[in-house]
Amino acid sequence: MLIVDAHEDIAYNALRYNRDYSASALNIRSAESNSPNMHANGLACLGHDEWLSGRIGIIFATLFSPPYSHYSGNSAKMYYQNSDQAHQLAHNQLDYYLHMEEKDDYQIIQNLSDLEMVITSWDETNNKKPIIGLILLMEGADPIRSPDEVEYWHNKGVRIIGPAWAGTNYCGGTGDPGPLTNLGEELLANMSDIQMILDLSHMSERSFDQAIDNYEGVVIASHANPRFAADLSTPERLLTDSQIRQLVDRDGVIGVVPYNKFLKTGWSKSDDKKAVTVRRLAEMIDYICQLTGSCQNVGIGSDFDGGFGAESIPFPMDTVADLVLIGDEIATLGYNRNEVTQFMSENWLQVLRRGLPT
Repeated sequence: MLIVDAHEDIAYNALRYNRDYSASALNIRSAESNSPNMHANGLACLGHDEWLSGRIGIIFATLFSPPYSHYSGNSAKMYYQNSDQAHQLAHNQLDYYLHMEEKDDYQIIQNLSDLEMVITSWDETNNKKPIIGLILLMEGADPIRSPDEVEYWHNKGVRIIGPAWAGTNYCGGTGDPGPLTNLGEELLANMSDIQMILDLSHMSERSFDQAIDNYEGVVIASHANPRFAADLSTPERLLTDSQIRQLVDRDGVIGVVPYNKFLKTGWSKSDDKKAVTVRRLAEMIDYICQLTGSCQNVGIGSDFDGGFGAESIPFPMDTVADLVLIGDEIATLGYNRNEVTQFMSENWLQVLRRGLPT
């Protein structure tokens, strides 16, 4: 079974922590043993070997740059203080993905033809080498220096834009409440005109409501759990029942996140990871299905290695290759094979078939 993961911060981690994702996650861990990187970002979950062995055939690969207002005290080069710096940081990450694409193992997916080529490569009856497809997702839109620059980034291969991480020039975000700005309204209009997919993850409640009511294109939440799952200091990071229903009404898909802090109130990295099991993640999928009456609007958005590592993901998961365990667990809740396939890949593939250009 092919698996689609709708959120991985590959380039950011490679550039910030000098991680070699052409190696395995286990090799990265060995190289980082007891290093500042390991303590800052946890045990690596991503790696080429694990993508292949876990059949992670399509990844929404982020262009992510945090604002200097969230500077954590190290790697200042990865933070931006203005839109020009944000633009350059995103370009650095784009260059990383272009370098990945130079290898036969990867393909940046820009259109439906690219998508089907990648899917076909995983069909074992074709005796082809499997190709890992990368969908470029900009997380936080400040690298877009003005709304008119949307087309520029589309021409560079970006197909999904999430206007927020924290607050941006375009809207409120996690920890920074606020509505869509006038620039944000222009951004969404330009995105719609050229058939971009809108990622509502991290948007504040006000900007979420405005965007989903007015955006005419395809909408998703690439990585967000139901809000009841955990009581966070920034509750808008997770989705209310109303937001989930609004997304489903728009045929959107929600990527559940296997991060223990988003699955159990009060969980911290110092706790035993066994306190949260993959069953809890399966229950998040079931919750969305029961709430909406549909199996067509939920998938996986792991957010690996997005500020947490293997010590912070549900037991017994250890690397991205273990995403398959989510499908195994959801099957024990009474879902059939076709429904499991929907959760693991098909729902995201349907989004891409609606949202990508021909």
